[in-house]
Amino acid sequence: MSNIFYVPKRAIVIAAHPDDIEFSSAGTVARWIREGAEVVYVLCTSGDVGINEPGMTKAKATQIREAEQLAAAAVVGVKEVIFFREPDGMLENTMTLRKRLVREIRRFKPEVVICGDPTIVWVGSTYINHPDHRAVAGAAIDAIFPAAGQPNLFEELAEEGLTAHKARKVYVDAWDDKADVYVNISETIDLKIEALKKHASQMKDWDPEPMVRDWAGKAAQGKEMAYAEAFRVITLVTDEDFGKMQQESL
Repeated sequence: MSNIFYVPKRAIVIAAHPDDIEFSSAGTVARWIREGAEVVYVLCTSGDVGINEPGMTKAKATQIREAEQLAAAAVVGVKEVIFFREPDGMLENTMTLRKRLVREIRRFKPEVVICGDPTIVWVGSTYINHPDHRAVAGAAIDAIFPAAGQPNLFEELAEEGLTAHKARKVYVDAWDDKADVYVNISETIDLKIEALKKHASQMKDWDPEPMVRDWAGKAAQGKEMAYAEAFRVITLVTDEDFGKMQQESL
């Protein structure tokens, strides 16, 4: 278990729906950006079936939820949000989705990618992990490794100037005892909550603050911090090899 604060220079966060990132990792993103990181969000859907109101259309819901996500991203300092606009509620881990994610990884060349855990199905006794979450998490993992770093895979992307890139670390959102890294978000939890509240179509009259503070407080228990976000971190490039890569790029 590690509480050592690490800041990547560049990171991509991959999620299924607007508000997924705010629930899971926006406090960490806010901290990283405060320390100089550049972060991009990739949303595979625009949550177009996520507003259950009379007369609501998918097109209108897309406009509302994309606007909410852009506002939420701005709260923590994220300047670029990419919307794939895949069908909400119908996502599958396909080769097409993998390639779209590889394209963004090769374009942005992140040091770290944050994504979900494709193995999580049951969450406690009252929630089943959304199939879109599982599909996007699986596609993200498959895009990160080995696809994005393999030059002869999706080699046609080189025609767009997008060459192979291997991320250094993968931060996987951890909802259980699989976490091995806890990021102290005590100074950014207010931004996390503010960002989450930008999703007004989802929050409606509900105030998420007590629940968010409860979750983050429980994650921080025994770790000399008030609030935390929990991750399982996979290191694909060692510190030594990463240092060599940095020197070679100079």
